[in-house]
Amino acid sequence: MKLIELVDTSHRVSQANGRLEKISLLASMLGRAPSEEIEIAVAFLSGSIRQPRIGIGWAALQAAKPDRAADAPALELPEVDATFEGIARVPTGKGSTGERQRLLRELLARATADESSFLFRLVTGELRQGAVEGLMLEAVAKAAGVPAEGIRRARMMAGDLAAVAKAALSGDAAELSAFATQLFRPVHPMLAGSAADPSVALKELGEAALEYKLDGARIQIHKSGDQVAVYSRRLNDVTAAVPEVVELVRSLPARELILDGEVIALRENGTPHPFQTTMSRFGKRLEVERARGEVPLTPFFFDLLYIDGGSLMDEPARKRLAVLHDLAPAPTVVPRLVTASSVEADR
Repeated sequence: MKLIELVDTSHRVSQANGRLEKISLLASMLGRAPSEEIEIAVAFLSGSIRQPRIGIGWAALQAAKPDRAADAPALELPEVDATFEGIARVPTGKGSTGERQRLLRELLARATADESSFLFRLVTGELRQGAVEGLMLEAVAKAAGVPAEGIRRARMMAGDLAAVAKAALSGDAAELSAFATQLFRPVHPMLAGSAADPSVALKELGEAALEYKLDGARIQIHKSGDQVAVYSRRLNDVTAAVPEVVELVRSLPARELILDGEVIALRENGTPHPFQTTMSRFGKRLEVERARGEVPLTPFFFDLLYIDGGSLMDEPARKRLAVLHDLAPAPTVVPRLVTASSVEADR
């Protein structure tokens, strides 16, 4: 599939007013995409490339921009993706910046003006077309002719909508249902919605568990024996940055675990540092041991998704939390209040 087809679809989606029209446009494009290119198409139209980090910013893009755009569209999706992969694989060190620039310059030299604009916004994360992941999820369901709930669940288990889209559009129901909780494949985090105040939320939910809002960094921890991996909210592996979390989870009395929580930098008196202080522990050029001494992190867990070979994903929250309380030290479990009373909730 040519890149220009995605560029045109992106433009049409950005111009569409209604949600259903946007979903229909995306589903139509997915239905035309070759099976081996679906993952690329879904990633690009969701506003991201498939590589976690390629070391290219706006200045590098501007420097690589050719004097004149290509007259006719010729770029194919696989070669664009392959170029990004090549850039991501350039070893760090002397000459690495120049090599990334060369690969990027060769790509942009073959792009039309519209394709170049799309690629700029894609690489910098500024692609704004209304195709947020919720829309893309429903578009995948529409294109595959399956319920959106099935796509939503598979996407949560896989942590990657592009892989789910490929399975769904293959037409093999078994492929889609095969997505399940798996150690060291991070689960897509469930994110909170919002309400005007507790009374509005409780009116909608009835009895609910209320927790403190922690101003920390979201983490998901996987454990198998002594092997522990920690993932960020964006599902990037940040294990090396948080050795204190690794040590604590290794000490927990279970062989296999998937925990959901946050880490936060606390002062000696137990009050939190500003959010930016917590995030300073996740810098690219970080001397971890020194940073650990200066800004120690404290983990807080609020959910348990998997333990010793068994998924808890379909268990009631009450049961998951009971197991979590039995597992983790009390100070590391986020306190909660279960109530249907807005008066209690406001206290």
